[in-house]
Amino acid sequence: MKIIIEDTMEQYENLFSIEEDREHFYRYSMMKPFEKMWNTINVPLKAKQPNGYDVMMATNMLGYLSVSDTEMGRRALEKLKEIQALQTAQNTLKDCVAFIEKNHLKVNADELRFGMYIADPKKLELQKGYCGFGGIPGFIQVSIYPNSYNIPRLPAVIAHEFHHNIRFSYFDWDHGNVTVGDYLIIEGLAESFAKELYGEALLGPWVTSLDKEDLEYSKEVIKDVLDVKGFAEVSSYLFGDTIAKEQGYQPVGLSSFAGYAVGYQAVQSFMKENNVGIREASLLSSNEILNNCGLFSK
Repeated sequence: MKIIIEDTMEQYENLFSIEEDREHFYRYSMMKPFEKMWNTINVPLKAKQPNGYDVMMATNMLGYLSVSDTEMGRRALEKLKEIQALQTAQNTLKDCVAFIEKNHLKVNADELRFGMYIADPKKLELQKGYCGFGGIPGFIQVSIYPNSYNIPRLPAVIAHEFHHNIRFSYFDWDHGNVTVGDYLIIEGLAESFAKELYGEALLGPWVTSLDKEDLEYSKEVIKDVLDVKGFAEVSSYLFGDTIAKEQGYQPVGLSSFAGYAVGYQAVQSFMKENNVGIREASLLSSNEILNNCGLFSK
């Protein structure tokens, strides 16, 4: 599988040197290589009407730094260069490809295009300044505002997103019919894959920030809604109340990323109870994992 790493470090250098019409450069130089990905999720590079939904609005909602924020952007850019972030991405993706080749898994794409973007640390405060998107096989984007917490965890989040590429090469994502249970397992498997490659210590805040009591409470709430369908409804349980309110979803009384944490516990419990590795688990249906994980019957 061919790996293509976009040279976003050079792209940002160019972006920050432009005085006018940075949006044009951002759309048609930085996001254009991902046009097929954006089209798949109905995001045009440029909206037909002014202030319409397009790649500028979408990346803003995903927590990417505004193209006008030069000072903060330059600080992040220098740090990303210093830590050789793109080399880390290259090494990580090689690890991931080696894993699927060794374990006879697939990604439904001949090449994998990766882009690393600067995050807005305020927008991604709950995520500790980093996040990713890997829901379309053949494409991964990660956004990061580098800090002491997320720099060591960069390989793990890339691996997490890579696993989405694997999962969605075997199971379709149905936006309208996805259930809470489906989404739990998608995220739980992805974080379990990251653990397999890079260890538990580097897992993200989306599975580590809940204490034991909160995790038990979240499990009790979620076990009764595993069959609830629809992206908006499902998102409330996965992301928790703070993000639900920000995104206009109905709050359901859960802490941030409760569904991610419960999903990770469900997958880990299933693998342990059934002596199954991440390779085999990645190919199983959500229901098979949920029904045999032992987490919701205790």
